[in-house]
Amino acid sequence: MTVRTPALLSSLGLALALPAVAIAAPSPLAQVSDHLRAVETMTANFVQTDRNGKAIGGTLTLKRPGRIRFQYQKGVPLLVVGDGKALTMIDYSVKQVSRWPIGNSPLGILLDPSRDLGQAAQVLSQPDPRVLVIAAKDPKHPEYGTITIAFARLAGAPAGLMLRGWTVLDAQGNRSTIQLTDQKFNVPVPANAFRWDDPRQQGPRR
Repeated sequence: MTVRTPALLSSLGLALALPAVAIAAPSPLAQVSDHLRAVETMTANFVQTDRNGKAIGGTLTLKRPGRIRFQYQKGVPLLVVGDGKALTMIDYSVKQVSRWPIGNSPLGILLDPSRDLGQAAQVLSQPDPRVLVIAAKDPKHPEYGTITIAFARLAGAPAGLMLRGWTVLDAQGNRSTIQLTDQKFNVPVPANAFRWDDPRQQGPRR
């Protein structure tokens, strides 16, 4: 009778002298995709800096797919809301509303976890292994702009990544950077978080 060596060693209580099998780690883009799918909701504080270095703060609320709210600090009459279909920017000081499809914005990469990053993104080399940065754009519509997204590699964060912020560069060369702090993942978000008051129909209030 032939006895298989591993079974024999196991029956004798001996360690198996077998070569270790390496488990391939996910690629950086796969890890980012895993993170986006793992985070259904997020809240955070943000600081937005424009190309002139002017910075304003506020709070961010996100719910995938497609929903996001930038609530700016008191005294800043701006609001940006994504309702799942479109992004809307409201300037209450002049009662102006601008609206465009989420898919036409670089933010669509962050808001749609089903996007194929392999077709839209590339990993940027970083000297610090604790940092993962990707740059993404719609290959069919480069005029929509580019988004560069920064993550910190952090055990315990969703898929091992903590979203730290991003920079958007539009086709006109306008650059805007968002830096996040106090991130909270998969927390309850009220259903009305992505509603807004239309200043063209009401008074200038938020």
